[in-house]
Amino acid sequence: MLTSIISAIGNNNSVYPLFIRDCGIENPTKVIMTYNQNKSDKYIAKNAVRERIIDEYATSAVWLGGIPLVGKICDKIINKKGFNPNISTDLLKCDSLQNIDLNIELFKDKAPQAVQDLLKIKNNKAQYQKLLGIKLLASILIPTLVMGFVLPKLNFGLTKKIMKNPDKQAQKFNYSVDINDFEKLITKKNSNEPSFKSNLFIALNKLTTVQKMAITDGGLSIGRVSTARNKNEALDNGIKMTGMMYLNYIAPKKIAKALDFFTEKIFKINPKLDPIILNDKSFISAIKEGSLKLPKSNEAKDILNFIDTNPKEIFTQLAKKVNLIKMIDEKTRDPRAFVDIKEMDKFINDIKDFSENAMSSGKIEQFAQKAKTAKCLNILLNVVISSFLLAFCLPKIQFFLRNLITKNKYEPGLINNQNKNPQTI
Repeated sequence: MLTSIISAIGNNNSVYPLFIRDCGIENPTKVIMTYNQNKSDKYIAKNAVRERIIDEYATSAVWLGGIPLVGKICDKIINKKGFNPNISTDLLKCDSLQNIDLNIELFKDKAPQAVQDLLKIKNNKAQYQKLLGIKLLASILIPTLVMGFVLPKLNFGLTKKIMKNPDKQAQKFNYSVDINDFEKLITKKNSNEPSFKSNLFIALNKLTTVQKMAITDGGLSIGRVSTARNKNEALDNGIKMTGMMYLNYIAPKKIAKALDFFTEKIFKINPKLDPIILNDKSFISAIKEGSLKLPKSNEAKDILNFIDTNPKEIFTQLAKKVNLIKMIDEKTRDPRAFVDIKEMDKFINDIKDFSENAMSSGKIEQFAQKAKTAKCLNILLNVVISSFLLAFCLPKIQFFLRNLITKNKYEPGLINNQNKNPQTI
């Protein structure tokens, strides 16, 4: 159970590490730091903390839950239209080894229900692609507009009602963008009915929830800068959002690679495999007994053939465990899903490297246990480092630049730019 939890946290392509960093560490830390930054003026501090709490937690709710929620609503609509929304758009490509026509032929006897889903797509491809296009736009655009434009306006409106003499706030800098303009920015290249036959459509519809969240964060950044109450707040938000995007989506992957690299160099332990795999006793036993079977090559045809002819082999079961393949049952690969050959190639190489190192150690069980411990520690250390950078270092940099540029330590949206004394608000 614990290994599964750590494995989920360590998957930088899932929402779990984002949830831990965002709700568990970053948000409460930012609230505390916001208070400390403004505490010399209790009036400003109270309003700044309230705005921060509303901003961080309301945004997190939409950010983490909005995209999946909109996606599920769209999936229900697509289902009502008679289509299975989980069919991989990669199957629409003319791949010689994985495409709708080939999978229909290969699996017509093994998985007749799945083949029926594929036939519906084949016979109504344009309609299905259009529905997926609408789902993609909705799952990105709706959360972006809510987080980037609606929530800030509501938050600022509440502050304006609560704060004393709100009319004295400086409004000379009007750096705003109409929501309709933003929609045009997003959709201007698709003003006509889009042709969903291109590889661009297929690539966009392969976006994971986390990738959609990254795009949404880009829109959120535009919204936060656009809806800022003055020039200094726009600059402050721009610095914060740029740092957040880097530390949420890029830094954790770089940190993970660095930790794995140094672990391997210093401790001579290969920590590339998922803890779930390293915790699998049948996998360790197969290495020990020399019975571990792998595809005869890393070529797509050999990988797919191995999976289809050896569904109960340990390799196939491990690939299923880490979601590299989908199975309908114990014997049949799901023909509606696409197998990423590049990921499978890396997976095979990592298994080979680990097996060779474990055999060379002479103590396979102990080696596997050390590797699992090292990988779990690396995952937890990654969360600590990335959270520290996000929740502590980024705000400190933001506050430093605020003081340097604006010559004022208070929240720039809560003070009069023409008079740096917060008591005059």
